[in-house]
Amino acid sequence: MTTLAPSLPLLRIGPHTVQPPVVLAPMAGITNAPFRTLCREFSGGKGLFVSEMITTRALVERNEKTMQLIHFDASETPRSIQLYGVDPATVGKAVRMIVDEDLADHIDLNFGCPVPKVTRKGGGSALPYKRPLLRAILREAVAQAGDLPVTIKMRKGIDDDHTTYLDAGRIAVEEGITAVALHGRTTAQHYGGTADWDAIARLKEHVPEIPVLGNGDIWSADDALRMMRETGCDGVVVGRGCLGRPWLFGDLVSAFEGTGTRQAPALRQVADVMLRHATLLGEWIGDESRGVIDFRKHVAWYLKGFAVGSDMRRRLAVTSSLEELGGQLQELDLDQPWPDGADGPRGRTSGNNRVALPDGWLKDPYDCAGVGAEAELDTSGG
Repeated sequence: MTTLAPSLPLLRIGPHTVQPPVVLAPMAGITNAPFRTLCREFSGGKGLFVSEMITTRALVERNEKTMQLIHFDASETPRSIQLYGVDPATVGKAVRMIVDEDLADHIDLNFGCPVPKVTRKGGGSALPYKRPLLRAILREAVAQAGDLPVTIKMRKGIDDDHTTYLDAGRIAVEEGITAVALHGRTTAQHYGGTADWDAIARLKEHVPEIPVLGNGDIWSADDALRMMRETGCDGVVVGRGCLGRPWLFGDLVSAFEGTGTRQAPALRQVADVMLRHATLLGEWIGDESRGVIDFRKHVAWYLKGFAVGSDMRRRLAVTSSLEELGGQLQELDLDQPWPDGADGPRGRTSGNNRVALPDGWLKDPYDCAGVGAEAELDTSGG
């Protein structure tokens, strides 16, 4: 395994040192407390693990589901929440609530969501095109955050003809944002194609005042090291690369610390992690069956590359109890070693999509009409 020079600078997010400079990307329905627990266990508690995306309006209204999502285990430190919002006042209220009630130690703002039902309302990765609105949201968030560091995650822009990341990075610096993370894809790409690491390098050159984190196509620890070497970024954000691979964070720690060890678990060890993941979900939800049902979406990611027949995969994908899940896992050929080619893309990969935007959205980047509360929908990050 490739190692990095020992002179690697520390990543600081406000008062927090993140070493190694590795961040778990917020993913709706994925990076809940149970999954963060697994990732932290494999990393030995090193790194930064961000909650799934929290809609500011739902937080301010104390939506029951949202209040559960912001719960952190006592062992989680620093506690990191990602917020999503389109209205400066509502974002400010949500940030102030987090401060006043001591709900987190770090706030990240999401401007990377490419989902059409959000972008067609002017939210998510469409929003940075409206520079004044972006500035107003960042200004209000920082003003209400007090001593809590505020960071942002964004994409390159709407498409290759409407990039926004350099302007957004400069606005972030001017408004007191602590660090920026860039997913090297446009909204139009969604999760398809290849992430543009050159854009991460350009952003780092453009905003040397604050840390720049790179995101996109990190499927292994070697990818993370290569991104840092090639772009000069200050850290990496890992999203789809850890789906069904929470032990990737152990690999990342080893890589950045120069030990060179890499986990390649046999199917028996993978099955043990799968059962633990489902168990943690049941304990968190307070219902074993609902926890196993929620776990179903992870099955294909965990089993990628292993020789598991389609019938068994279907059976595993409809389990509803830990006993049933455990029994079916025991029917697998658990002595299978880690398969070649098991790393690589997982999750959504569609690209070159037509971007859904409000009428006339691209006519004027300074006309901020057309962004309404409808843009605040529970959906995935970017």
